[in-house]
Amino acid sequence: MKIAVYPGSFDPVTYGHLDIIKRASFMFDEVIVAVMCNSAKTPLFTLDERVKMLEEAVSDLKNVKIESFSGLLIDYCRKMDIHIVIRGLRAITDFEYELQIAQTNKELSHNEVDTVFLTTSLKYSYLSSSVVKEIARYHGDVSPCVPDFIADILYSKYNKEN
Repeated sequence: MKIAVYPGSFDPVTYGHLDIIKRASFMFDEVIVAVMCNSAKTPLFTLDERVKMLEEAVSDLKNVKIESFSGLLIDYCRKMDIHIVIRGLRAITDFEYELQIAQTNKELSHNEVDTVFLTTSLKYSYLSSSVVKEIARYHGDVSPCVPDFIADILYSKYNKEN
């Protein structure tokens, strides 16, 4: 059985993320979307909120599981006996950064973890969680970026801040 992990902050999950998840679900027997607790970032949503949003967003994909983790990705991969990491690429600048991380993970895992890069569909190539949050913060239309239920959660979160 081929299992892959798609790690990320998903703060919030976007259509770009969901495109990668869906495409990966056709390639692998099981895809674990691993929501990271990243101490270097200050997320808008709690870890539990991000997990719940993802669970709802991928509920129709039966071979996709949502989990959370903190620490090194390769430690998570060892613990879960996963040897394939999925990463999405939007632009050449993403590739340079992601390649460095992939090579580091491969080296630190003693060649046990490989990274598979999936290029983002062109219609989502501009999307990032940061852009979506910026649009929502100023009450712009995020409907082309995220599912409706996530848009509602975003607007509600920013309305509470004001």
